[in-house]
Amino acid sequence: MSRYLIVVSVLVLLAACSDAPESPVPVVDADSPARPVYDEEAIKQQAAQALLPFKQQLMQALQRGLEQGPAQAIDVCRLQAPAIAAAASVDGVTIGRTSFRLRNPGNAPSVWQQVGLRHYQQSEDREPMLIDLENGQMGYMEPIVTAPMCLACHGSELSVEVKDALAKHYPADQATGFAAGDLRGIFWVSLPVTDQVVPSP
Repeated sequence: MSRYLIVVSVLVLLAACSDAPESPVPVVDADSPARPVYDEEAIKQQAAQALLPFKQQLMQALQRGLEQGPAQAIDVCRLQAPAIAAAASVDGVTIGRTSFRLRNPGNAPSVWQQVGLRHYQQSEDREPMLIDLENGQMGYMEPIVTAPMCLACHGSELSVEVKDALAKHYPADQATGFAAGDLRGIFWVSLPVTDQVVPSP
């Protein structure tokens, strides 16, 4: 099993405060049903395919916005990106973006997404990863790497127009000061994977 297939319940314990008192390791009932084994590569491909239209449409919208000025690109992320994500979230699949330095508080990471963000922050790994959300659901994440075109709104040197737009729409913005190639955040997908259980031998 891939090292990226992680059980969220375990990770929540690892992410808890380090000063918390130790608790006994739970005993697993020998009669409890075995956890399903999933076809991880098939799930990654399925999630990547579900995510692709969102990434493509968002990039196209941002490029059109930048052609009209960086402040317009901010409006794309503010207004169009949520609608694009909602349109791509169908058939039990949910798609979005999040970061460790947020611009939009509505994109705050869930517990399992925090695990992925921490993994990418603490390593040079930039491969997609999976997290078992249990109950037939899987979480998929891909890192967002800062592209040169993103620096107009996320870099260290911002125009007065961009600063004014950020102050108006995102007064608590944390998403500036990035350089090209920096980890910006993650794309994420949650999806049902009951059809990807590997049959028992």
